[in-house]
Amino acid sequence: MSTASDHTNLSRPVKWSWLFTMAWRDSRRNRSRLFLFISSIVLGIAALVAIYSFGYNLRADIDSQAATLVGADLVISGNRAPDKQIQPLLDSLGDSRSQERNFASMVYFTKSNDTRLVQIKALQGEYPYYGSIETTPLQASTDFRKGKYALVDAALMQQYKASINDSLKIGKLTFKIAGILNQAPGQTGLAAGVAPVVYIPMQYLDSTGLLGNGSRISYNYYYKFNGKTDVDKLADGLDDRLDKNSLHYETIQTRKDNTGRAFSDLNRFLSLVGFIALLLGCIGVASATQIYVREKVASIAILRCLGVKASEAFLIFLIQIAGIGLIGSVIGAFLGAAVQLVLPVVFKDFLPFEITTTISWVAVGQGIILGIIVSVLFALLPLISIRNISPLNTLRSAFENATTQRDPFRWLVYLLILGFVVGFSYLQLQSWQASAAFTAALFVAFLLLTLTALLLMRVIKLVMKASWSYLVRQGFANLYRPNNQTVILMVSIGLSTAFICLLIFIQALLIKQVTLSTSGNQPNMILFDIQTDQEKGVLNITKSFKMPVLQQVPIISIKLESVNGKTAASLPKDSTADKMRRAYGYEYRVTYRNFLTSSEKISEGKWIGEAKEGEDVPVSVDERLARRLKLKLNDKLVFNVQGTPMNTYVASFRKVNWNKVQTNFQVVFPNGALEQAPQTHVLLTHVPSSGVSAKYQQAVVKGYPNISIVDLGLVLTILDQILDKISYVIKFMSGFSIATGIIVLIASVRISKYQRIKESVLLRTLGGSRKQILVITALEYLFLGALSALTGIVIAIAGSWLLAKYSFEIPFQVSYAPAGILFGLTVALTITIGLLNSRGVLNRPPLEVLRSDT
Repeated sequence: MSTASDHTNLSRPVKWSWLFTMAWRDSRRNRSRLFLFISSIVLGIAALVAIYSFGYNLRADIDSQAATLVGADLVISGNRAPDKQIQPLLDSLGDSRSQERNFASMVYFTKSNDTRLVQIKALQGEYPYYGSIETTPLQASTDFRKGKYALVDAALMQQYKASINDSLKIGKLTFKIAGILNQAPGQTGLAAGVAPVVYIPMQYLDSTGLLGNGSRISYNYYYKFNGKTDVDKLADGLDDRLDKNSLHYETIQTRKDNTGRAFSDLNRFLSLVGFIALLLGCIGVASATQIYVREKVASIAILRCLGVKASEAFLIFLIQIAGIGLIGSVIGAFLGAAVQLVLPVVFKDFLPFEITTTISWVAVGQGIILGIIVSVLFALLPLISIRNISPLNTLRSAFENATTQRDPFRWLVYLLILGFVVGFSYLQLQSWQASAAFTAALFVAFLLLTLTALLLMRVIKLVMKASWSYLVRQGFANLYRPNNQTVILMVSIGLSTAFICLLIFIQALLIKQVTLSTSGNQPNMILFDIQTDQEKGVLNITKSFKMPVLQQVPIISIKLESVNGKTAASLPKDSTADKMRRAYGYEYRVTYRNFLTSSEKISEGKWIGEAKEGEDVPVSVDERLARRLKLKLNDKLVFNVQGTPMNTYVASFRKVNWNKVQTNFQVVFPNGALEQAPQTHVLLTHVPSSGVSAKYQQAVVKGYPNISIVDLGLVLTILDQILDKISYVIKFMSGFSIATGIIVLIASVRISKYQRIKESVLLRTLGGSRKQILVITALEYLFLGALSALTGIVIAIAGSWLLAKYSFEIPFQVSYAPAGILFGLTVALTITIGLLNSRGVLNRPPLEVLRSDT
C-alpha cells in the first residue's frame, strides 16, 4: 500500500550534484576494486587505439608514398610481347620511358656452385622515376646498367655467402655482382623471401638464351610525364585499346586505391581481433560488477530506507562505473598510442613502404568513447538489478529473489549489446552479411564455452563423492558455489588458449603436408620450361642420378577467345563483367592426356580422353574455374592456340585437389588435339637427399640454363619462414586477448578474494590450518586452470580438424606436445595468481579479517 511520503519521494526531482557526491563518497573505499573491474578493458582499448592509429598513419603514408610504390606516372603491363599494332602507341607515351622484362629463371653462383630459382628483372632506362632502388654500395643502383652487372637480393647473397664482384651465371651469360639489392619499389620483405629478385640490364637479355618458346615473361613499360598531364584520364582513354591487346595499366592513383583497399582489409581484420580482446574484457566487467553489486545490497537497502529512490541508487553506481570506465579508457588509449609505435616493426615484412608513427588523436578519442560505452553497456546487466532492491533487504537476505524476477529492461540491455556488436563489426567490414556472420560466430564461440563450463560444473557436482578427501571435496565444491568464477574464466582463458593453440595446429598441419609430399617416393623436385628438343637430354641426366621420372607432362599456352559466341569486346562495361573480361585476357597453361590423375575426379559430365577428327574438341574444366566463368556442360569455347582458333565444348567438370604436389590444370584436352602445338614440358622426380639435389640442379642448369627447377625441400623452408612471420603477427595480436584473459583472471580472483574471506575465516575458526586452506585454494585454481585450458584446446582441435577437412582438404595429423605445454603454462599461471591473491587472507588472524570486512 502506497503512502503519501512514497508519492512525494517519487515526484521529487533528481539532484545530480548529490548523486555525484554520493558516488564519489561511496567509491573512496572501493576505488582500487572499481578500477580492477575496468582494468579488464584497458588492453582491448589499447589494441583498438593502436590499430586505429596504425590505420590512419597507413592511409596517410599510402597517399604520400604511392608514387614511390609505382616508381612512374604510368605502368602498362602484359604477359606477352605487344602486337605490332599497339607497339607505336607504347613508344609514343610519356616524356621519359623505361622497360622491364620479368620472369622466373635459375641462377648459378660460380663461386659456391649453388643454384636457385629467382625472379629476373631485366631493366632498360632510368626507372624508377620516383623512389629508388636501394643497394649496397649506393652507386650500384646506377652502375649495374652500364655493363654485364647484376644486383642480387640481400637475403640471397647471405644464403649463398656471395660477395660483391662474385660471378653469377644467368642462362648462357655470366654477370658480375655489382651490388646487394636492399629494397625496390613496391617490394616487401615477404615477397623477397618467396621470390628473391635479381636485376640485370635489358641489353643482355637476348644473349642469355632465356627467351625461348613457352617462356613465361611479363612485359612492363614505365612512363614519366613532365608536364601537367592528367595521367588517369589519359590511361582511361586508352583502356579499350590496351584491353584488346591483353594489356592493363596502373597509375599512381590506381595503385593508391588498390594498396589502400588491401591494407584497409588488413586493418579491419586487426580491428576485429582487437575487438574480441575488448569483448573478453567486457565479460570481466559484467562479472566483476555483478559481484560488486551483490556486496552493496545492504548499503543500497539502507539508502532506500533513507528515502533514496531506486533509480537514484542505480544512477549512483552507474556514475561510479562510468567514471572508472573513463579513467580506464584514457589509460588504454594512451597505452595503445604507445603500442602503435611497435606495429610497423611487427608488419615490416608485409609493407612495401615506410610507416610513420605519429599519435592519432582521432584514434585516441575513438578509443576513449568506445571504452566508456562498453564499460557502461556491459555493466548495465548487473546494475539494473539495483532497481529491484527494496528497503526490506536490510532485514532479510533476498537478493537472489530480487535479481531473478523478470525484468524487461534486462532484454533491452541484451538487445543493446547485440546491436553494439553488430554495429561495430559492420563499421569494420562494411557488410551487413559479414557483420551478421561475425556476430553469429562470436556468439557460438562464447555460447559453446559457456555451456561447456556449465556442463563441467554440473558433472563435477554429480561425480563428487563423500569418500573423497575433505580438501579435494572443498576444492571441487568451490567451482560451483555462489560467487564462483568458473564460467568467466573458461570463456576468457579458454578462448585465448583456443586462439593460440589453433594457430600452432594449423601451422603444423601445413608444414607436415609439405613434408609428407616430399617423403617416400613422392615428387619433391619439379623441372619446367623444358623444350621439346631438350626432353631426351634431361631424361638422361635424371637417369644418370638414378632418380625416377614420376611425371612428364606437356604444357601448351592458350587464350580464351569466346564463350558461346561471346567475346571480351561484347561484354558490358561494368564491374560485374570484369571477372569474365579478365578470363579472356588470361593465358591458360593446359595439357592433353587420355586419363585422370590421382588428384582429380569427375564431378559432372563424362570424361573423354580421345578427340575425333573433324569434330569439336571435348575438354574437361576445373569446377572452380567453371563457377567463375558460369560455365555449363556442353557450352561452346573457342581457344586461341598460338594464333590458331580451336573449337571445343565442355564435356565434364573436374574436382581438383590443388594441395597435392603434382601438375594440375584448369583445362585438360584429350589426346589428338594439341600434339602439334608449340609446347614445353614439365618433369617431376624424387631427389633422395639435399646433396644429390644440389648436384642434380647444377648438372641441369649447366646443360640447359633455360630450365627452371622448384626444389620442394626449399619450398618447405620458405613456407616455414612465411608461416613463422604470419604466426608472429597473429600471436602478437592474440597476445592482447591472452593478456586480457589474464587480467580478467586476476580481477576475478581478486574480487572473489572478498567473497572467500568469510569461508576462509570460518575454516580457520573451526581449526583449519593455513596449509589446509592453501591446499583447498590451490586445488580450486588447479581445476579452474585445467578446465579452462582443456576447453580451449578441445575447441582448437575441433577447429583445426574442420579447417583441415573442409578448407585445406588435407589429413588431420598434428602433434599434441605444444598443446600440452600450453596447457601446463595456463594451469601454472592460474594457480600462481590464485595463491598470490589469497596470501593476504592466509597470513592474517581471523579476527583482523572480520574487523576489516565490517
